[in-house]
Amino acid sequence: MRHDIDRHDTDILILGTGGAGLFAALHAQQSAPEGTRITIAVKGLIGKCGCTRMVQGGYNVAMGGGDTVERHFMDTVKGGKWLPDQDMAWRLCEQAVVRIRELENEVGCFFDRNSDGTLHQKAFAGQTADRTVHKGDLTGIEIINRLMEQVLARPVEKLQEHRAIGLIPTADGGALAGVLMIDMRSGRFRLVRAKTVLMATGGGPTMYKYHTPSGDKTMDGLAMALRVGLPLRDMEMVQFHPTGLLAGDHTRMTGTVLEEGLRGAGGHLLNGAGNRFMFDYDGKGERATRDVVSRCIYEEMRKNNTSENGGVYISMGHLGADVVAEKFKGMVKRCADCGFDLAGGRVEVVPTAHYFMGGVVVDVDTRTALEGLYVAGEDAGGAHGSNRLGGNGVANSTVYGGIAGDVMGSDIRTMGALRDPDEAVLAAEIDRATRPFSKPAGLVQPLRQKLQEAMWEDVGVMRTESKLRRGIDEVDAIRAELMETGVSADNLAFNLTWHDWLNLASLCDISEVIARAALWRENSRGAHYREDFPDEGDLENSYFTVARRDGDSDSENGVSVTRAPVQFTIVRPGETILPEGEPETLVAAQ
Repeated sequence: MRHDIDRHDTDILILGTGGAGLFAALHAQQSAPEGTRITIAVKGLIGKCGCTRMVQGGYNVAMGGGDTVERHFMDTVKGGKWLPDQDMAWRLCEQAVVRIRELENEVGCFFDRNSDGTLHQKAFAGQTADRTVHKGDLTGIEIINRLMEQVLARPVEKLQEHRAIGLIPTADGGALAGVLMIDMRSGRFRLVRAKTVLMATGGGPTMYKYHTPSGDKTMDGLAMALRVGLPLRDMEMVQFHPTGLLAGDHTRMTGTVLEEGLRGAGGHLLNGAGNRFMFDYDGKGERATRDVVSRCIYEEMRKNNTSENGGVYISMGHLGADVVAEKFKGMVKRCADCGFDLAGGRVEVVPTAHYFMGGVVVDVDTRTALEGLYVAGEDAGGAHGSNRLGGNGVANSTVYGGIAGDVMGSDIRTMGALRDPDEAVLAAEIDRATRPFSKPAGLVQPLRQKLQEAMWEDVGVMRTESKLRRGIDEVDAIRAELMETGVSADNLAFNLTWHDWLNLASLCDISEVIARAALWRENSRGAHYREDFPDEGDLENSYFTVARRDGDSDSENGVSVTRAPVQFTIVRPGETILPEGEPETLVAAQ
């Protein structure tokens, strides 16, 4: 089958229109020379897809109540179990203060305020200050809507419903030439050359049975980075949000988040017998970090101390139904749509795959090992280590999206002409994407469900060597079956079955890397918990895993895992940068 390729040139190409991508577009306009062509491409529609829009809880920033950047940084490093890249974590905390003011004063966001006019900041688990700025419990919609308005008003080229499927390097492999895309509206391939490319496609661990992102989020960015040979760090670190809505198999609402602020406000977790169980496991109760709460819920599930659908309950009624209905309007309505009374009753919840701490190895300016490629947001590893604090996700995306825009706009001033692509790699990516057209037609969705079950059971909240090895074998078998599953090529315009096939191919690639990194790390840190190696390991000799596809490993898919030492550039385990005499926490006891 002959496949024509449309070819298109620009100067700065941004993949993704979440908080990172949209901020990058705004900052690139300010930093790049006049006349620079800026293009944004998105798998869906601008402002209507992606994970930032789904953010409920809020945005962490040290701005009041005695909170400081130093305290925010220490919470981030401790929450990440001493695995974060400390320079990235510091910059995240420091620049969040700048970015929140930019969001308000330049982008036009309206956040909730106290009666004295200051920003209202609420408590989130795992943090020693009330620092989470928010717009009710629909913070992401406010941020994305205002960013979208700003970008749409500017002369930025928009490639909507364009799916990136391959990073195309130069012939010598030393730089990025451009990105291969599919125009989903026509099914045609389009190669977009650019001097600088930002990958901000977001995470989306939807390879798990219970997950929070929408089903079109399928780790495409990391799969592309893997294929082009870039190193990926912390790939075993999948964050499970402890309170995903459990509404049964009949609705896609199952898995969606009931936000952290519910527990921060004093919500109780109850098992099937109605007993509050968190203090049986951890002295912080419901305010323990997400990884701890998820494991405690999972342990109750294994003991069959469960609710009707096999999870546990969250209860808010003791705080007053009217108070809950006012503070958490979005959550109350979401639960009501599924037949639950959050304000006055109990709602079933389950740990749900929510965020990916792992990602491409980058520096503090978002540059990667491949010249011309930059990565920001959930595609980038390092800032969170083994566990992300609630409220640090959207801060990370907007902070590093803005940094990427500034750096790309500056870097192209010293770059020459557009680079020529490696035509062999381009052809190979097209062959990969069109493989199902040459196979007998089959069903993709049952394979995705099989992957979700395998990852939940064997590479999920609690792991062992035997389970992980079984999980790797299951992923390999699912991938092999997918490679022999065909899709009709009669009409490629909005051929959703084809895109389902591509989605599952990305998920299989990254699922294997998650499982291999998890097998390799024989200790328990943050989101990664090995029942056969429950000790956290030596903090002073902390390391992070580095996975890459290099063709030299024994794996059929060519994925190898090594380690690299954590550099304690700012603070060492057991030490602090807080002034002597500072209280351990500023949060009032609940």
